[in-house]
Amino acid sequence: MKILVELPELIEDTVMITPAVQNLLKYYKDADITFVGSSISTKLFVNDKKINSLVVEETRKSIFSLLSLFRLAKSLGEQDLVVSFKKDFYSKFFLFFINCEKKFNFVDNMENIHKVEKYNNFINTVLESDYRAGDLMLNFKPQWNKKPTFGIHAGSTYANVKRWNAKEFAKVAIKLSSKYDVVLLGGQNEIDICSDIEDELKANGIENYTNLAGKTSVPQLVEKIAGLDLFLTIDSGPMQIAAVYRVNTIVVPTSYEKIELISQWKNPWETIIYKHVDPYSEDENEDYIPRSEDVLSLFKF
Repeated sequence: MKILVELPELIEDTVMITPAVQNLLKYYKDADITFVGSSISTKLFVNDKKINSLVVEETRKSIFSLLSLFRLAKSLGEQDLVVSFKKDFYSKFFLFFINCEKKFNFVDNMENIHKVEKYNNFINTVLESDYRAGDLMLNFKPQWNKKPTFGIHAGSTYANVKRWNAKEFAKVAIKLSSKYDVVLLGGQNEIDICSDIEDELKANGIENYTNLAGKTSVPQLVEKIAGLDLFLTIDSGPMQIAAVYRVNTIVVPTSYEKIELISQWKNPWETIIYKHVDPYSEDENEDYIPRSEDVLSLFKF
């Protein structure tokens, strides 16, 4: 039995499909499994021994993207089952040219349920089964720290306009630095804001911090987050990674639209900092992004 699985593009969705993937692997115990996805999403499965092959799909970077996607589809050979957790045109084009009779693209039925359950229901439809959505799962070991450690992921690729500025993050880090060592996390997009947070920490005499922005691979980022005692993030990708390991997580969302449906799955240690209304505003419905004070109010000093 040869099964091809097309992964979502983003980290958050890739993490949230893991209960569905586990049910797929449970149903087909001895299948030859190939995962196709972005360089980021495939790296989340490099330690999973149940996956026989990981194929990085970056054809959209090519000038002739559709031709490259066609060639990739043909290179994968005959499959017995193809399951895609994507629903865009490129995914449908890709699946069309794969040599397989049973092909399924994810369809969002707009049910008012958590996204993990949507993905799991999709797999149940494919398998004609009734598996429940279990725990999130990634096969990385936490990188434990010698002292209690507070991590910050300050960026959000698609919501830079709404994210906190460096001073807001720094206020929280400065206050908590008496209880925790501080680690700044992020990719290339977060280097600038983490440098600004670092400058604020230095200006306030804080020395027990480490700035790892732009210095970790995807697996290393997972291991770092997994070993944290406390985590602050506005990015749903790192948020879902933290959920896998049930890290005590403070979430400042960039959007509150149906936030419960993409919140951390089965993590009892999640705290979402909700927006507040300015009592002096003329508009009673005017919403404001939470402040550092809203986060610090959770702690006793």
